[in-house]
Amino acid sequence: MTASGWILILAFVSVLLMLTKPVGLWLFALYEGRRTPLHVVLGPVERGFYKLSGIDPNEEQSWRRYAMHMLVFNAVLALFTYLVLRLQAVLPLNAGGLANLPQHLAANTAVSFATNTNWQSYAGESTMSNLSQMLGLTIHNFLSAATGIALAFALFRGFARRETKTIGNFWADCTRVTLYLLLPISCLYALYLVASGVPQTLAASVDVTTLEGVKQTLTLGPVASQEAIKMLGTNGGGFFNANSAHPFENPSAATDFVQMLSIFTIGFGLTWCFGKAVGNTKQGWAILSAMVLIFLAGVMLCYSQEAAGNPVLHHLGVPGANMEGKEVRFGAAASALFAVVTTAASCGAVNAMHDSFTALGGLVPLFNIQLGEVVVGGVGAGIYGFLLFAILAVFVAGLMVGRTPEYVGKKIEAREVKLAVLAIAVLPLVILGMTAISAVLPAGLAGPLNKGPHGFSEILYAFTSAVGNNGSAFAGLTAATPYYDAMLMVAMWIGRFFVIVPMLAVAGSLAAKKHTPESAGSFPTTGPLWVGLLVGIVLILGGLTFLPSLALGPVADHLAMIRGQLF
Repeated sequence: MTASGWILILAFVSVLLMLTKPVGLWLFALYEGRRTPLHVVLGPVERGFYKLSGIDPNEEQSWRRYAMHMLVFNAVLALFTYLVLRLQAVLPLNAGGLANLPQHLAANTAVSFATNTNWQSYAGESTMSNLSQMLGLTIHNFLSAATGIALAFALFRGFARRETKTIGNFWADCTRVTLYLLLPISCLYALYLVASGVPQTLAASVDVTTLEGVKQTLTLGPVASQEAIKMLGTNGGGFFNANSAHPFENPSAATDFVQMLSIFTIGFGLTWCFGKAVGNTKQGWAILSAMVLIFLAGVMLCYSQEAAGNPVLHHLGVPGANMEGKEVRFGAAASALFAVVTTAASCGAVNAMHDSFTALGGLVPLFNIQLGEVVVGGVGAGIYGFLLFAILAVFVAGLMVGRTPEYVGKKIEAREVKLAVLAIAVLPLVILGMTAISAVLPAGLAGPLNKGPHGFSEILYAFTSAVGNNGSAFAGLTAATPYYDAMLMVAMWIGRFFVIVPMLAVAGSLAAKKHTPESAGSFPTTGPLWVGLLVGIVLILGGLTFLPSLALGPVADHLAMIRGQLF
């Protein structure tokens, strides 16, 4: 480990904390539906959209209607993308003459982007035309992210409102987030990336002569526009197969730092927005404190392991950090930090190959996803997932003090606890179940490149990533098969919507309750004790997935590596 590495980590967290309140203020304005400076330009666009679609943005929806509209919207978008990918060969902007995607791959990709997972069982530059990248995939990067933030707003209203049956309007929330947040920032972000050397063109490729005098064809395309929203919306799907390790997606240390910031910025701001929505910003800071504590612990472990290097290579006389699968322009510190950031959020973009991390270094990204990606998490998804853990934490606290638990003025009763448990239990049940099936079936065992515990980790990581809607991978798994495409598609859909619907039911239940003022017997939910309890609950419940798979994968792999050094 180096001083420059720790300075990078400290600078990253410091900049994020400075951005938290300004971003939170903007998000709160959208949450309330208030006018912003951008309404002068984009207000007519918003009103025109409502008029053309026949939507009344002031019409409030119950949680059931909110959920139904959200589900139909995402299902239609997934079908649209499936058709684009299946008809790619006959659609325009396909200068490379790329063929239609097979049915299983098109279906997997459509569901992947609709669920904000962006799992890619293909190499983008050799599989997707420019039209498919822009119309089929980038559109999801905006709308799946907007859906996540809209859902967070719905849960905020559940806590903030009193004795009402409604939690907002899905269409209004989604439209405002897209128009006044994601779109303008992405435009500026894309211009920055273009200025930094990221391509933005409809040309398919360019022929160049290298310094060695060799002819080479470089794939081009509208990269910057997809890259911007890929990061800002915690989507993660790369234009190129190497993702953000590719110099055309992430050319320098500066763009790497900005990309990591953009993954976390909205998630940090949403914690402040929540505190403002419930009338006590300390509530938001308490949640953010718990998130940052878990995040920093993961960064320290991952960075220490990658900086320590591979003991097998050390035994052979090759000292230094583990640089296998990493870009020299980033190094061990930025690679480890990026890996923890992208899996603490539900982004899945990578600037290094997680399959090449040390056993315990690769354990941290896996653990982050198995926690439910609530450590900042995806845009919207992180905060509403963390609030489900908060409901369980305050329930445990209520048992300790012997009274009905309360959180931000709402009594937490059996219905909310059952729904929270239902949403949280999805991850361990589906991850472990599908991993177990794939670890015994011939079609599943045909996927891992490595044998033994590392091969098991490749399968485990794939289903963890799919159910957690992350999208990153231990790239040693050959997933472009009908078996894995089908299994991962089902895992991604369950991981997204089997959490969202119970969460919206919690929002509806809370919105109907009266406000309960704090009293001397209330458990405090803003101080260090509460932050510690939150961290403990997240880690304990995350262990439901983590502990059963721990010894079979990363730890066994680490021990095998040590044995390789000794023998």
